[in-house]
Amino acid sequence: MMKSSPLLCAALLAPAAFAQNTPPAELEQRLERCAMLGDPTARLGCYDALANRAQPTDPATVAAAAAGVPGADQGRDSHAGAFPGGPVGGLVQTDTKPAPPAEEPDVSRMVPLWELDDINKRGVYNFRPHRDNYLLLANYSNSTNDGPFKDFTPAGLKSQRVELSYQLSFKMKMLEGIGRTPFDLWFGYTQQSFWQAYNRSASSPFRETNYQPEVMAVAPIGKQIGDLELRYVNFGAVHQSNGQASTLSRSWNRLYAEAGAEYGKLAIVARIWKRLDNAKSDNDNIDITNYLGHGDLRLSYRSEGHEYSLMARRNFRHDHGALTLGWAFPVRDNLKGYMQFFSGYGQSLIDYNYSQMSLGAGVLIDF
Repeated sequence: MMKSSPLLCAALLAPAAFAQNTPPAELEQRLERCAMLGDPTARLGCYDALANRAQPTDPATVAAAAAGVPGADQGRDSHAGAFPGGPVGGLVQTDTKPAPPAEEPDVSRMVPLWELDDINKRGVYNFRPHRDNYLLLANYSNSTNDGPFKDFTPAGLKSQRVELSYQLSFKMKMLEGIGRTPFDLWFGYTQQSFWQAYNRSASSPFRETNYQPEVMAVAPIGKQIGDLELRYVNFGAVHQSNGQASTLSRSWNRLYAEAGAEYGKLAIVARIWKRLDNAKSDNDNIDITNYLGHGDLRLSYRSEGHEYSLMARRNFRHDHGALTLGWAFPVRDNLKGYMQFFSGYGQSLIDYNYSQMSLGAGVLIDF
């Protein structure tokens, strides 16, 4: 199986003149810089500058354009038939009208994030983002769930409605091609914390932290139904716990199946799961599926650097569920402003059977 490298991308993207006049190490560094851009439009623009599709007058112009130097593209010829350098055969190019802005392309996010083709494969033990990585500097809830803490501490916990919350999430490929199958084995980890950072009277405790390791077998689908691109299928096992003891303990284990698809700029991920630890003995949340259901649906839409996301789950038998809405907007580079609205059950494990609404604002890292 062919594996990609920045130098291979350079051979495919860059013209001969640029490739010959740019040291390989410098070219590799610029390609890596393009690959790190989270916004698809910015990333494609960076690659386009390296590819020099408009044929600049000299290699230095390409280097300046790739580095984002203002006015670096002013020396480009407007006509596709013109040669670099100006007049050819007594003809002088005089048309300097700027080209109309190109329509923002539909760029797959799933293919590079799950390494679903040979070009995007990076081998094993390389970190990639998994779920969203964000920090909500202020997350306001319309009510607080202090009941579980009353039996655990003599004074209980007097929670404030405004707290700081964050989520850290990554994944790593462990095996590539399991038993000559198209499945790759991944390990993922997500940690979500709710911190009473502004509750000085209670010594600013962490109200709840959830830990979620998982293993996943992922294979590309690569099928198209109309304009819908079926990208991948994922079979996983996940454990989620809050790491507490006694009456504060919350945990469950699940097997799940997940499918990912893209429709233009819209990403669709649907998942169903089966809980494993259903025994009543030593189980502090035997009824957790009554509130968190048996699956979820995640949608995200990207346009001009903005991302709008939705997560929905529902147990129709018990009429319980949750909805999360997110909006990320550009600030600089891979840093985005972020707003999140939650309504329903299970914002955290300690709140799995507690309904609330919350609105938070902060920042999101877009890899």
